[in-house]
Amino acid sequence: MKVRFVTSQGDITLELNAEKAPNTVENFLGYVNSGHYEGTIFHRVIEEFMIQGGGLDASMKPKPTRIPINNEANNGLRNEVGTIAMARTADPHSATAQFFINTNDNAFLDFCTESDDGWGYCVFGRVIDGMDVVRLIEETDTTSREGYMDVPVDIILIEKTEVI
Repeated sequence: MKVRFVTSQGDITLELNAEKAPNTVENFLGYVNSGHYEGTIFHRVIEEFMIQGGGLDASMKPKPTRIPINNEANNGLRNEVGTIAMARTADPHSATAQFFINTNDNAFLDFCTESDDGWGYCVFGRVIDGMDVVRLIEETDTTSREGYMDVPVDIILIEKTEVI
């Protein structure tokens, strides 16, 4: 299954891995198909780490989400360059709509054990086209805004998402 993000910086195409992360992919597709991601921004960008989005609108207000999902990070997939994973809070089973795309090999985010400190972050797909757009976003200047750090100075908007 493939999903395209049309962003204000260009298109990013993802290939999702429903075999390894079935519930996570189902959750993500629910947000894609409902139009949730349209009008959200990449609100956290850290060079040589990741770009994060999917939860805040252009005025930095959180969009409503569904209930959190169980973490499927114990699926053997790694947080490598170009992979997409679910963002979450300190609770390993708190992911809702926010995601991040790894711009580095981030092994420290991988599953280790089924404990609060060891669960890691669930990878559920990878960028198959548009890594140049991911890099462009990654290299943008950032600032602090509305209590958030590492926010792009210029808004980077997700304009449209579609299953292709």
